[in-house]
Amino acid sequence: MSLGSHITELRRKHEALASQVEQAARRPGVDDLEIARMKKQKLRLKEQIHRLEQA
Repeated sequence: MSLGSHITELRRKHEALASQVEQAARRPGVDDLEIARMKKQKLRLKEQIHRLEQA
């Protein structure tokens, strides 16, 4: 997998996770810890994308 396609895949995962976080935040009764976990995962993806783009 080339670097460009890897970054594209990470961006796709980041966007999908952002959508999941948004949907979960709208649902009543969703565990706040689960939302926080998804947000941390989203941040890790963003940081990884940034590191790869700087390489």
